[in-house]
Amino acid sequence: MIVPARNEEAVLATCLGSLSGQQGTQYEIIVVNDHSTDRTREIAEWFRVRVIEADQLPEGWNGKCNACWSGAKVARGNWLLFTDADTQHKPTSIVQGLLEAESMGAALLSYSPKQEVHGPTERALMPVIFAELAATYRPKDVCDPNSPVAAANGQYLLVRRDAYDVIGGHAAVAHSILEDVELASRVKRAGYRLRFRVSEVVRTRMYRSFGAMWEGWTKNLALLFPRPLWLATKRAVEFLLVLMFTVAVLVSWAFRDWTGMGINGTVLALLLFLFFRRIRWAHFDWLSNLLALFGLPLFSLLLVNSYISHKRGKVSWKGRVYAR
Repeated sequence: MIVPARNEEAVLATCLGSLSGQQGTQYEIIVVNDHSTDRTREIAEWFRVRVIEADQLPEGWNGKCNACWSGAKVARGNWLLFTDADTQHKPTSIVQGLLEAESMGAALLSYSPKQEVHGPTERALMPVIFAELAATYRPKDVCDPNSPVAAANGQYLLVRRDAYDVIGGHAAVAHSILEDVELASRVKRAGYRLRFRVSEVVRTRMYRSFGAMWEGWTKNLALLFPRPLWLATKRAVEFLLVLMFTVAVLVSWAFRDWTGMGINGTVLALLLFLFFRRIRWAHFDWLSNLLALFGLPLFSLLLVNSYISHKRGKVSWKGRVYAR
């Protein structure tokens, strides 16, 4: 297991505690301290794990790619599991991934973790994003060797060592901001099978503040969807239609216009049905699904901001600025 960690003192102990208790297989844990300025290395050394320093970051490289590559070069296993420091694993996380990958003949298996959300903003935004991801990167398409669609989630990315070496590992995707998706794409194009799905053997809370959530999705969001401005417009219009027909129903009720109330109510019900049918594929709790209605305009705004940031050529993450 390779855990790249940059300034992860708030979450690393929980992650390593869950990884240290894995059952059913032999494994090593390598924590790659990615030039942290907090207590990340000190916390990692509390556990019986191997702690190394990431190589000096080469010009133009993604910091996470550099950390993963540093860990991969010293790892000894036939399988490599890359997992983020903000994840928490069930005791069977590793063995289940290995058994599933081998039984399905997959050279790369990736789980999309159970997402933990706290507070109204996280609950509103995250289901909207993950519903769009589920529609864009459908697991059945990713797993189909005849489909060009490829995806992976870097929070749990298990790859066979020989396939990893053949495609050049993280060094081959060093300049990619979406290194997990690009890695999966290269593995699939090389003729290997992918396996990708949602799983609750691993869980994560991706962002612990609005600022981190805004910065993180600004870095990634516009790259994840082929037509970001069109998608942002669609979701903004969807929200406005729901708002408009909600007001129309209330006005019809106030004026005892039962015909108008019936027509407006029918359209509103159809809009809500289509919305919640899409949102349920994100696998969030019912309260988050309800609040996701208010996440639509926030998603649109964030997607446009991500698009503009990439057009300007610079995005930032954890104190590093990436120019494109």
